[in-house]
Amino acid sequence: MLTIATITIYFAILLLIGFYSSKKIKNSSDFIVAGRGLGFWVFVLLMVGTTASGMSILGVAGLGYSGGWPTFWEQIFVPLSGSICLILFGVKLSALAQKRGYMTVEDYFCDRYYSQKSMRILATFSALIVSTIYLTGQYTAITIVLKWLLGINTVTSLIISALIVMSYTLMGGLYAVAFTSLFLGILIIAGVAWVGPLIILKVPNFNEILHSINPSFTSVFYPAGGEPFFTPLFTLSFFFLITFGLATAPHIINNVLAVKNKKIYKWAPVTVFVIYFVVIALIKMTGFSVRAMVHTGMLPQLDTPDSAFIAGVKSVLPGFAWAFIGTVVLAAVMSTTDRLLLTVGNCVSWDIYKKFINKKADDRSIRNVNKITMIVATIITVILAINPPKLLAFLIWAGIGIMFSCFAVPLIGGLYWKRATKQGAIASMSFGIIASIVLAFIDKFYSPLPMHFSFFSTIIAAVVYIGISLLTPAPDKTLLEETDTGFFIRKNHGHTILEQKSRNAGSKISSGTAA
Repeated sequence: MLTIATITIYFAILLLIGFYSSKKIKNSSDFIVAGRGLGFWVFVLLMVGTTASGMSILGVAGLGYSGGWPTFWEQIFVPLSGSICLILFGVKLSALAQKRGYMTVEDYFCDRYYSQKSMRILATFSALIVSTIYLTGQYTAITIVLKWLLGINTVTSLIISALIVMSYTLMGGLYAVAFTSLFLGILIIAGVAWVGPLIILKVPNFNEILHSINPSFTSVFYPAGGEPFFTPLFTLSFFFLITFGLATAPHIINNVLAVKNKKIYKWAPVTVFVIYFVVIALIKMTGFSVRAMVHTGMLPQLDTPDSAFIAGVKSVLPGFAWAFIGTVVLAAVMSTTDRLLLTVGNCVSWDIYKKFINKKADDRSIRNVNKITMIVATIITVILAINPPKLLAFLIWAGIGIMFSCFAVPLIGGLYWKRATKQGAIASMSFGIIASIVLAFIDKFYSPLPMHFSFFSTIIAAVVYIGISLLTPAPDKTLLEETDTGFFIRKNHGHTILEQKSRNAGSKISSGTAA
């Protein structure tokens, strides 16, 4: 009874936040980018929340359970991706969005690559694919938690969770997603800080036990030629996959279009990294501890590695406290699920409906199409989540790999390389998505690759991008100036920060000489 009451209160709070947020919605800008008015802590926890996912608790603990310390690299790379997103992309894109009215990153692609059709279609198509894959993984994680807490079947769990997430997102758009992320972020931090150390300290000597199971469990990497993942080469590819792939993921990078002012970027990158690293590192070590408990007979064998965190919670907390920790896991999943759902809605309503089908569409019709799209997307992903893969993390990594192959090269090149052209970007995206799907299929069903498949598909995308850009006419200089293209992060009164520092240094030298 207490569990049902706790979950009911939790869901009620989310719906109340959605209702409150709906009062702020006056136009499409409010719904899609929260009126570009997010403050520091709301934005920081939105970034943490959208980066967190079913992978962040269930998948991370599960990977720690099955793979040991070599998998800890993940706990460095994932928080780093948030910082990379804000530093390399956020500062520029945020300023451009304020100046040029971007509602989605696809708007930037069309502007920078002077292609209102081909670039938008490719970017939107890619975003829809990866968001659908990612959403399926999130609903899988929600199902695991609700089945544990409420003892209900898969279909019922999916329907309940989908209705709640969809309802508050439909009501408040990004305002609802951002404010729920603030609430959910606080819940995640408090819950993990409480239960994480309890599980870890349950077996203080877990490292010795892990080493006795498999010496590689306490190594920095798996040996080359051994396990097919987290070898030195695989980890190198994993670094690029996570730090740049996740940083350019549509549901994460679109957040930077909603910030209130540029001052946020002074401390946001560090704050996002520290908060997420502490939380996710504790979760990974709970997986180590649970593996030691199972090996020593303190816990029975698990049905799946993804249940490691839940098993750990049950071993250290009384039954009446399980519901609170269950809401913590739900918080990690829902804070990503809602943003993904809104990303899908934005892609269809803004990038397809507004830009192609009805260019004169008013705010009301755009929001209606957005909401209809989210309802359809929810139905599709719930159906897909009924029979998910056993190891949740790999479903999500596949989506990140496709994101990396599609978005990283055109985005980095567009912001920092003046010679990048429309033709190069279109070809890069096309080859990136095709190569990633083909290589993922080969890696899964034929022969495991020595590195993550996305490393090879992104190299292909980069080579195509550079080659075709150099073979086609350079972009107009006025366009490059208007889109702040160049090897700098931020301009300061018409000059880049590097140029301004150089000018200041020159002035000081001149003054010293004159003196």
